[in-house]
Amino acid sequence: MEEKRDMKPDKIRLDIIGMSYSQSQSGAYALILGEREGNRRLPIIIGGFEAQSIAIELEKIRTPRPLTHDLFKSFADAYHITITEVVIHKFSEGVFFAKLVCTDGEKEIDVDSRTSDAIALALRFACPVYTFETIMSAAGILMDEESDSAKPDEITGREEPAGSESYADASLADLQEMLQAAIENEEYEKASRIRDEINRRK
Repeated sequence: MEEKRDMKPDKIRLDIIGMSYSQSQSGAYALILGEREGNRRLPIIIGGFEAQSIAIELEKIRTPRPLTHDLFKSFADAYHITITEVVIHKFSEGVFFAKLVCTDGEKEIDVDSRTSDAIALALRFACPVYTFETIMSAAGILMDEESDSAKPDEITGREEPAGSESYADASLADLQEMLQAAIENEEYEKASRIRDEINRRK
Protein backbone atom coordinates (compact mmCIF):
# COMPACT_ATOMS: atom_id res chain seq x y z
CA MET A 1 0.00 0.00 0.00
CA GLU A 2 1.08 3.58 -0.53
CA GLU A 3 -0.40 6.90 0.43
CA LYS A 4 -2.43 8.50 -2.35
CA ARG A 5 -0.66 11.14 -4.45
CA ASP A 6 -2.20 13.68 -6.79
CA MET A 7 -3.12 12.14 -10.12
CA LYS A 8 -1.85 13.39 -13.45
CA PRO A 9 -4.18 15.85 -15.20
CA ASP A 10 -4.56 13.66 -18.30
CA LYS A 11 -6.75 10.96 -16.76
CA ILE A 12 -9.20 9.36 -19.21
CA ARG A 13 -12.54 7.91 -18.03
CA LEU A 14 -13.17 4.36 -19.24
CA ASP A 15 -16.34 2.29 -19.59
CA ILE A 16 -16.78 -1.44 -20.08
CA ILE A 17 -17.72 -2.02 -23.72
CA GLY A 18 -17.89 -5.80 -23.76
CA MET A 19 -16.13 -9.11 -23.33
CA SER A 20 -15.27 -11.91 -25.73
CA TYR A 21 -13.48 -15.23 -25.67
CA SER A 22 -9.78 -14.72 -26.34
CA GLN A 23 -8.70 -16.06 -29.72
CA SER A 24 -5.05 -16.15 -28.64
CA GLN A 25 -5.19 -17.74 -25.17
CA SER A 26 -7.27 -20.79 -24.33
CA GLY A 27 -9.57 -20.28 -21.34
CA ALA A 28 -8.99 -16.52 -21.30
CA TYR A 29 -11.23 -13.60 -22.20
CA ALA A 30 -10.69 -10.20 -23.76
CA LEU A 31 -12.18 -7.40 -21.67
CA ILE A 32 -12.78 -4.32 -23.80
CA LEU A 33 -12.66 -0.90 -22.16
CA GLY A 34 -13.49 2.24 -24.12
CA GLU A 35 -12.75 5.88 -23.45
CA ARG A 36 -15.94 7.74 -22.59
CA GLU A 37 -15.13 10.68 -24.85
CA GLY A 38 -13.48 9.09 -27.86
CA ASN A 39 -13.29 6.06 -30.14
CA ARG A 40 -10.29 4.26 -28.69
CA ARG A 41 -10.63 0.83 -27.10
CA LEU A 42 -8.36 -0.85 -24.56
CA PRO A 43 -8.42 -4.68 -24.85
CA ILE A 44 -7.19 -6.54 -21.77
CA ILE A 45 -6.76 -10.32 -21.56
CA ILE A 46 -8.15 -11.68 -18.26
CA GLY A 47 -8.76 -15.08 -16.71
CA GLY A 48 -11.99 -17.04 -16.81
CA PHE A 49 -12.82 -16.60 -13.10
CA GLU A 50 -12.43 -12.82 -13.26
CA ALA A 51 -14.42 -12.70 -16.49
CA GLN A 52 -17.27 -14.59 -14.84
CA SER A 53 -17.18 -12.30 -11.82
CA ILE A 54 -17.39 -9.22 -14.06
CA ALA A 55 -20.16 -10.73 -16.20
CA ILE A 56 -22.20 -11.76 -13.17
CA GLU A 57 -22.13 -8.24 -11.76
CA LEU A 58 -22.85 -6.64 -15.14
CA GLU A 59 -25.85 -8.90 -15.62
CA LYS A 60 -26.96 -8.61 -11.98
CA ILE A 61 -27.05 -12.38 -11.45
CA ARG A 62 -27.52 -13.21 -7.78
CA THR A 63 -25.36 -16.11 -6.66
CA PRO A 64 -26.25 -18.56 -3.85
CA ARG A 65 -22.93 -17.82 -2.14
CA PRO A 66 -20.72 -14.72 -2.40
CA LEU A 67 -17.87 -14.79 -4.90
CA THR A 68 -14.44 -13.53 -3.83
CA HIS A 69 -15.12 -9.99 -5.07
CA ASP A 70 -18.49 -9.95 -3.30
CA LEU A 71 -16.76 -11.03 -0.09
CA PHE A 72 -14.23 -8.22 -0.50
CA LYS A 73 -17.08 -5.72 -0.88
CA SER A 74 -18.88 -7.01 2.22
CA PHE A 75 -15.65 -6.95 4.24
CA ALA A 76 -14.89 -3.38 3.13
CA ASP A 77 -18.43 -2.26 3.94
CA ALA A 78 -18.16 -3.75 7.42
CA TYR A 79 -15.12 -1.58 8.14
CA HIS A 80 -16.49 1.50 6.34
CA ILE A 81 -13.93 1.40 3.56
CA THR A 82 -14.87 2.32 0.03
CA ILE A 83 -13.12 2.43 -3.33
CA THR A 84 -13.50 5.87 -4.89
CA GLU A 85 -11.85 5.07 -8.22
CA VAL A 86 -9.75 2.55 -10.11
CA VAL A 87 -6.73 3.73 -12.09
CA ILE A 88 -4.92 1.69 -14.74
CA HIS A 89 -1.64 3.49 -14.29
CA LYS A 90 1.03 1.42 -16.05
CA PHE A 91 1.50 -0.68 -19.19
CA SER A 92 4.77 -2.59 -19.41
CA GLU A 93 5.78 -5.55 -21.60
CA GLY A 94 2.16 -6.22 -22.51
CA VAL A 95 0.92 -6.18 -18.90
CA PHE A 96 -1.50 -3.64 -17.41
CA PHE A 97 -1.10 -2.49 -13.80
CA ALA A 98 -3.94 -1.01 -11.75
CA LYS A 99 -4.55 0.44 -8.32
CA LEU A 100 -7.56 0.92 -6.10
CA VAL A 101 -7.98 4.38 -4.58
CA CYS A 102 -9.50 3.63 -1.17
CA THR A 103 -10.75 5.74 1.71
CA ASP A 104 -12.08 5.19 5.21
CA GLY A 105 -13.48 8.72 5.35
CA GLU A 106 -10.33 10.19 6.89
CA LYS A 107 -7.46 9.30 4.61
CA GLU A 108 -6.93 7.85 1.15
CA ILE A 109 -4.47 5.14 0.14
CA ASP A 110 -3.61 3.42 -3.13
CA VAL A 111 -3.68 -0.38 -3.19
CA ASP A 112 -2.02 -2.34 -5.99
CA SER A 113 -4.35 -4.69 -7.86
CA ARG A 114 -4.55 -6.85 -10.91
CA THR A 115 -6.55 -4.98 -13.52
CA SER A 116 -9.19 -7.71 -13.79
CA ASP A 117 -9.78 -7.70 -10.02
CA ALA A 118 -9.86 -3.90 -10.02
CA ILE A 119 -12.57 -3.82 -12.70
CA ALA A 120 -14.64 -6.47 -10.89
CA LEU A 121 -14.45 -4.38 -7.72
CA ALA A 122 -15.15 -1.10 -9.53
CA LEU A 123 -18.47 -2.56 -10.64
CA ARG A 124 -19.39 -3.56 -7.09
CA PHE A 125 -18.40 -0.20 -5.60
CA ALA A 126 -19.97 1.70 -8.51
CA CYS A 127 -16.79 3.76 -8.89
CA PRO A 128 -15.19 5.17 -12.06
CA VAL A 129 -12.27 3.61 -13.93
CA TYR A 130 -9.50 5.77 -15.37
CA THR A 131 -6.28 5.45 -17.30
CA PHE A 132 -3.75 7.90 -18.74
CA GLU A 133 -3.17 9.22 -22.23
CA THR A 134 0.25 7.59 -22.35
CA ILE A 135 -1.37 4.17 -21.87
CA MET A 136 -4.14 4.79 -24.40
CA SER A 137 -1.52 5.92 -26.92
CA ALA A 138 0.59 2.81 -26.32
CA ALA A 139 -2.09 0.11 -26.04
CA GLY A 140 -5.36 1.59 -27.31
CA ILE A 141 -7.05 0.62 -30.57
CA LEU A 142 -8.79 3.32 -32.59
CA MET A 143 -12.24 2.29 -33.86
CA ASP A 144 -13.37 3.83 -37.12
CA GLU A 145 -16.72 5.63 -37.16
CA GLU A 146 -18.53 2.81 -38.96
CA SER A 147 -17.43 0.18 -36.43
CA ASP A 148 -17.93 2.50 -33.49
CA SER A 149 -21.54 3.14 -34.47
CA ALA A 150 -22.36 -0.54 -34.08
CA LYS A 151 -23.74 -1.97 -30.89
CA PRO A 152 -21.13 -3.11 -28.34
CA ASP A 153 -22.16 -6.75 -28.72
CA GLU A 154 -21.53 -6.51 -32.46
CA ILE A 155 -18.01 -5.31 -31.78
CA THR A 156 -17.00 -7.41 -28.79
CA GLY A 157 -19.80 -9.88 -28.10
CA ARG A 158 -19.01 -13.26 -26.63
CA GLU A 159 -18.18 -16.03 -29.05
CA GLU A 160 -19.06 -19.48 -27.82
CA PRO A 161 -16.14 -21.89 -28.13
CA ALA A 162 -16.35 -24.96 -30.32
CA GLY A 163 -18.40 -27.71 -28.73
CA SER A 164 -20.25 -25.42 -26.34
CA GLU A 165 -23.93 -25.98 -25.73
CA SER A 166 -26.36 -24.23 -28.07
CA TYR A 167 -29.57 -22.71 -26.73
CA ALA A 168 -31.07 -21.54 -30.02
CA ASP A 169 -33.75 -24.26 -30.03
CA ALA A 170 -34.84 -23.78 -26.40
CA SER A 171 -37.99 -21.82 -25.55
CA LEU A 172 -37.83 -18.74 -23.33
CA ALA A 173 -39.50 -20.67 -20.51
CA ASP A 174 -36.90 -23.43 -20.84
CA LEU A 175 -34.10 -20.87 -20.87
CA GLN A 176 -35.38 -19.28 -17.67
CA GLU A 177 -35.43 -22.68 -15.95
CA MET A 178 -31.96 -23.50 -17.27
CA LEU A 179 -30.67 -20.14 -16.07
CA GLN A 180 -31.99 -20.72 -12.56
CA ALA A 181 -30.54 -24.23 -12.46
CA ALA A 182 -27.13 -22.97 -13.63
CA ILE A 183 -27.08 -20.31 -10.91
CA GLU A 184 -28.08 -22.80 -8.21
CA ASN A 185 -25.32 -25.16 -9.41
CA GLU A 186 -22.84 -22.23 -9.47
CA GLU A 187 -22.19 -22.76 -13.19
CA TYR A 188 -21.77 -19.05 -13.80
CA GLU A 189 -20.13 -19.22 -17.21
CA LYS A 190 -23.07 -21.32 -18.44
CA ALA A 191 -25.49 -18.91 -16.76
CA SER A 192 -23.92 -15.99 -18.61
CA ARG A 193 -24.36 -17.71 -21.98
CA ILE A 194 -27.99 -18.52 -21.21
CA ARG A 195 -28.60 -14.91 -20.12
CA ASP A 196 -27.05 -13.75 -23.42
CA GLU A 197 -29.48 -15.94 -25.36
CA ILE A 198 -32.44 -14.59 -23.36
CA ASN A 199 -31.31 -11.00 -23.94
CA ARG A 200 -30.95 -11.61 -27.69
CA ARG A 201 -34.63 -12.56 -27.87
CA LYS A 202 -35.95 -9.49 -26.05
